[in-house]
Amino acid sequence: MDLLSERHSLIPSYVYSSFSSRYLSLGIMKGDFTSSLAEPLSFSTAATDHEFMISAPAKPRKIEMYSPEYYTACTIGGMLSCGLTHMAVTPLDLVKCNMQIDPAKYKSILSGFGVLLEQGIKGLFRGWVPTLLGYSAQGACKFGFYEFFKKYYADLAGPENFSKHKTLIYLAGSASAEVIGDVALCPFEAVKGRVQTQPGFARGLSDGFSNFLKSEGAPGLYKGLLPLWGRQIPYTMMKFACFETIVELIYKHAVPKPKSKCSKAMQLGVSFAGGYIAGVLCAVVSHPADNLVSFLNNAKDATVGDAVRKLGLWGLFTRGLPLRIVMIGTLTGAQWGMYDAFKVFVGLPTTGGVAPAAVGTGNSKA
Repeated sequence: MDLLSERHSLIPSYVYSSFSSRYLSLGIMKGDFTSSLAEPLSFSTAATDHEFMISAPAKPRKIEMYSPEYYTACTIGGMLSCGLTHMAVTPLDLVKCNMQIDPAKYKSILSGFGVLLEQGIKGLFRGWVPTLLGYSAQGACKFGFYEFFKKYYADLAGPENFSKHKTLIYLAGSASAEVIGDVALCPFEAVKGRVQTQPGFARGLSDGFSNFLKSEGAPGLYKGLLPLWGRQIPYTMMKFACFETIVELIYKHAVPKPKSKCSKAMQLGVSFAGGYIAGVLCAVVSHPADNLVSFLNNAKDATVGDAVRKLGLWGLFTRGLPLRIVMIGTLTGAQWGMYDAFKVFVGLPTTGGVAPAAVGTGNSKA
């Protein structure tokens, strides 16, 4: 079909449908513009040998599922959702990290905020730059590669096996994506930990990186990679697999109509609710590793054994957990809401809720 036949215009049809006949009658198209000004305006619609049409604006090109443009959009959506949400909860993260490192000084959430406020409002957002950049890089990899690996593993499994074992596909895809995302995050997380828990270490990212390199060298930036994987991989597996399952259950049992008939606002509400519930589960599963990461990034030459001996097993699982549940639940719900809002903005469907059709084809829709 001719591309022009698919175009639509916001310009009223009479403008370009009769434009030719109006101005041909004035002689404009024949080069006699000056003499035509003295003639009375004619609205003749008589047929002529020439046509002059204003082309309607092209219809926006739709992004095909699983195309390079699709993965690019998912990458940008993940970068925005993770970077902005983590930056927004910097004060909560700051209190949590200090409660894990110095529980004698930061005894509770309220007292922790009180201690930080002694340094002024700026004290509440210490370390926001490495937080923003680090989690933007991680979010881009996490969501972009999750969509890629989910499709890749689904193709390997085939439609029948995917429908039977889709949770395993979600788990494998999210774990693979997080391995890559944490490599991008780890240097920023190391600097953030020092800036937030050691007042006077650095003002922010620029001097934080240089001071960290002087203190421990470049390998020190990745000292916490294994504990970071231990925290983030289980967290992300829960985040994606639980989200996909919870959203599917919400559409199946709680929403009285199919997803395709729900408004975009309702779909985004489901995304937030599913993300929040998944976030609470994520916080519980990944919390021991979160305590390890905070401890190792705060102390030079510290080991996992040192952390276990100082925190104890009970402290490893519970210190800072209530605050982290609130923080991660809200964070994960907001991330899924923002990610799916961006997908809707660029013309893509929200995540989850319907089984993919024809998984083996490149342009199939989830």
